[in-house]
Amino acid sequence: MNFAGFHATPEQAAASAYTEGMVTLTPQQMAAMQQLAQQQQYEQQQQMLHGHFDAMHAAPAPVATAQDQQQTLILCCSCGTAIPPNPAAMCVACISNTVDITEGIPKQSTVHYCRNCERYLQPPNVWVACALESRELMALLLKRLRGLTKVRLVDAVFVWTEPHSKRIKVKLTIQKEVFANTILQQVFVVEYIVAGQQCEACTRIMADNTWRASVQVRQKVPHKRTFLYLEQIILKHNAQKDTINIKEAREGLDFFFAQRSHAIKFCDFLSAVVPVRTKASEQLISTDIHESTANSRYSYSAELVPICKDDLICLLPKTARSMGGMGQLVLCSRVANTLTIIDPNSLQGGEFSASQYWRAPFTALASTRNLSEYYVIDVEPSGMVRGKYMLADVQVGRASDDAVFWARTHLGHILKVGDTVHGYDLTSVNFNSTEFDTLERNSVPDVILVKKAYPNRRRANRVRPWKLKSIAKTAESDLEPKKGQQDKLDADYETFLRDLEEDPELRSAINLYKDPEWESKAALAAQEAAAQADMDSDMDMDPEEDFPEVGLEELLDDMSLNDDGPDAFE
Repeated sequence: MNFAGFHATPEQAAASAYTEGMVTLTPQQMAAMQQLAQQQQYEQQQQMLHGHFDAMHAAPAPVATAQDQQQTLILCCSCGTAIPPNPAAMCVACISNTVDITEGIPKQSTVHYCRNCERYLQPPNVWVACALESRELMALLLKRLRGLTKVRLVDAVFVWTEPHSKRIKVKLTIQKEVFANTILQQVFVVEYIVAGQQCEACTRIMADNTWRASVQVRQKVPHKRTFLYLEQIILKHNAQKDTINIKEAREGLDFFFAQRSHAIKFCDFLSAVVPVRTKASEQLISTDIHESTANSRYSYSAELVPICKDDLICLLPKTARSMGGMGQLVLCSRVANTLTIIDPNSLQGGEFSASQYWRAPFTALASTRNLSEYYVIDVEPSGMVRGKYMLADVQVGRASDDAVFWARTHLGHILKVGDTVHGYDLTSVNFNSTEFDTLERNSVPDVILVKKAYPNRRRANRVRPWKLKSIAKTAESDLEPKKGQQDKLDADYETFLRDLEEDPELRSAINLYKDPEWESKAALAAQEAAAQADMDSDMDMDPEEDFPEVGLEELLDDMSLNDDGPDAFE
């Protein structure tokens, strides 16, 4: 065996490998060089790794394989489930268990429902009619939930329940940011309990004996024309809104209120629209001696002056002199917050306030039920004009027996030959009046003309294109009115409608509404008029050309709410 080149020790090997010009290194220097080489090798590897990453970002993203997707998943910090990376580093289940975005939103609530009028309470005191599973009901229910303003409402739908279960369920979907750039969505159900509660309007109707104050409006006259006018004034100003019940009485109406202040306010309203005198009384119901409190009921009596439009009045001599020396026989031309009168012989006028009238009261000699019909033969204007009236001497004939009379009247501006006029016949009438008996017989005219009549147009069975509304009232008794009483009521109502047609100033104070059934009624009336014309073809039925018509511009559209609640009136 050849052992050439084999050295027993490292020193021998180094000595044999030494050549001329080489530098000999110590062991410490050798270790330092090895460490430097290792550091350079590590830096080269890091540079190669960074260069590989830069190439990946610069190049188009390759299609991720299943292995790459598995490498991009992270572990949930709570349960350790592999999930895609997110700012919270948590899975959806852990986030839902950790954060409840429905906190602060009640899962059960109560909604109040009036079974009589089928309306829901919208706090604080508004009652709204809503159908089941309607948009209106959803809006009302969501407004009752506290805490919805702190989250974002994504969806809200009804969950079906039995109609008799008194439960309404709504499924809500909400979103809220729980961590940085982390939005959580959650679905939950809110249950509403439908609790029964009467609204104020139904309470006023159901409880007849809960009134605290009442206003008894009375007028001692044999007809209802003034109350018909007062009813329209009340409706126009909505003065009946605070009443809990309205009852018809023999000579007027009774208004019941839950508070005394409402009754006082209603009395002030009456004083502003009609001449009225009020009196107050108090009835003690109960008292508590320990707390020094008492429960009382208050009644207010409102008496209207017993004078109506077109009534014949005989003034006291003293009163006539205080009005500028006018005649004692006058006519009432208007009833508002004051009483307006006119002397048909001189066109002198005057007004009486409620206080002036009750200091020296007087009554009417005759009302419109005592009017007689006349036809005009001749008209001689005197030339005196005051306001809308003109003084004239008119020759008229009584329609019943063709007796001819001369009368001085204030209707010279509208009367012409051939017209029909209504007036009071004083030739053979007896009045139970001391003031009338003291008048000299020569100073009393035979006829006092009151207003022009339109018999031909009235006889034509014309249908009015307008109508009036009425207040819902309770009858004085459950018995139906007798036939004679009902005929009088219908006659008073027809007279009131005619007054509205003939007096623009009177109808300007109330509301007239369009009649939606006017066309059908007019067609039926036209058929009846045609049949009547065939029967009366030999009679002269030319209608009056100056018949007063109510213009369509004066009519209001009748707004009918889809609500049969107690606040609605007929």
